[in-house]
Amino acid sequence: MLVELSVRDMGVIGDLRLVLEPGMTALTGETGAGKTLVVQAIQLLTGSRADASLVRPGAAEAVIEGRFVRGDDEVVVSRVIAAKGRSRAYVDGRMANSANLSHIGSELVDLHGQHAHQSLLSPVVQRAALDDHADIDLAALGEARGKVRAVLTRLEEVGGDTRARAHEIDLLRYQIAEIEDAAIESAAEESNLEAEEDLLADAHAHLDAAGGVREAIAGDGGALDKVGHALSLVTGRGPFRIIETRLRALQGEIDDVTSEVRSVGDSIEDNPDRLRAVGVRRQQLRDLTRKYGDSLGEVLAFAKSATERLDQLERYDELADELEQALAGARTSVAAEAKLVAEARRAAADPLGRAITDLLPDLAMARAQVHVSVSGPDPCDDIEFLFTANSGSDPLPLSKVASGGELARVMLALRLVLSTGPETLVFDEVDAGIGGEAAVAVGASLAKLGAEHQVLVVTHLPQVAAFADEHVVVTKTDDGSGAKSQATPARGEGRVVELARMLAGRPDSIAGREHAAELLAMGAEIRARRS
Repeated sequence: MLVELSVRDMGVIGDLRLVLEPGMTALTGETGAGKTLVVQAIQLLTGSRADASLVRPGAAEAVIEGRFVRGDDEVVVSRVIAAKGRSRAYVDGRMANSANLSHIGSELVDLHGQHAHQSLLSPVVQRAALDDHADIDLAALGEARGKVRAVLTRLEEVGGDTRARAHEIDLLRYQIAEIEDAAIESAAEESNLEAEEDLLADAHAHLDAAGGVREAIAGDGGALDKVGHALSLVTGRGPFRIIETRLRALQGEIDDVTSEVRSVGDSIEDNPDRLRAVGVRRQQLRDLTRKYGDSLGEVLAFAKSATERLDQLERYDELADELEQALAGARTSVAAEAKLVAEARRAAADPLGRAITDLLPDLAMARAQVHVSVSGPDPCDDIEFLFTANSGSDPLPLSKVASGGELARVMLALRLVLSTGPETLVFDEVDAGIGGEAAVAVGASLAKLGAEHQVLVVTHLPQVAAFADEHVVVTKTDDGSGAKSQATPARGEGRVVELARMLAGRPDSIAGREHAAELLAMGAEIRARRS
């Protein structure tokens, strides 16, 4: 639902802010006051083309903002039209393009009126409307189609044409053999070899270091002798009891270090042949990782995957036969489900057309008819709403209906029949060419629609405006330096005055006020029955 609309520096609008409520809201005012600009502002928020000519003279840019609420979610859409340069769009403060706005707008608002975009003109939406009206369940058909797609994907994965399959088999056999011939010990073999190569490459220095450490620790006059001498000096002396304990622990630690250095030194081997062998092996493993993965673990995983793929390709005929049988079964299911959907759509087409047509006489189209065309192969996805305004005329697609007023009223009838569509509906020119009882019928229909949707109606007819839950009057003032429009809620006596102006051309007309009060009472009665 559109809960707030802000328009700044657009045409004659200087700074206009509308707070909108649920139900039906009528937007009235003198011709040229700026009512149409309000509709254009909403169109801009839903992705229509921006034109620099819409910017108020003297302003650098026009700014339009709309706050929409859907359940617990809130969306703020903004459009900035520059007098010079490109326009900009934002959704919740983040940059967007007109395509983004169109997508979001189609879910938020539906505009009905001359030259306006109507979602119900889309074949896709018309198909969905028929399915919704007839409560046609497409889940089984969608599931069957999904199984066909899954089998086709599996067939592609199993193997392509014979030549491509043979080429892949040869390649996989070569790759698997290369990895198997390498006889990789484990994923850690490369790191183990790296450590061994480091040890072998510096064997002389490592052995010299081991000998030097042993001499410094355990040689004559080394650390072990000096600690032993120090220990003899303090042994048995009370003040040095703690020091004696620590020296004995140090002596034991030095003994341990000496043994460990000897063990490490004894393990080091100066072996040039082994060094060369390790280098060759590391290069072999590097070649494998260059081809098949960043690590030996990935190489081993590649080998496993390649083996599974090779088995799949070598069993192609067997697997393909199984999949072809599965594909045939899945396609049979699709055909059966598509036939059921097609039958349901054909059965529902005439009742939907009649339901819409039955509403048209009350909307000043006594001879008009709507037909729902269902065609194409099962499941008959080619759904189109056709319209004829006069007896004896061939029905044409709604998109080719010439009169904006007729089109808007057909859309109103569709909306009254269908439960689908965005929560916010905007009607402009819906009352074009009608009056009297037809206008009252249109007003009552819009009020009825307001029970389930937020309905914004731009109208010149008091018979329509009187049925609204809320009434907003757009006025224009001109101080000689420029014109400005503003929007003011009309309630109580103010609403009577506005309706009197619309009825008699004079807000102070006594007869006009009496008629206005009568219309408001009629509207209140209709709204009460609606709830």
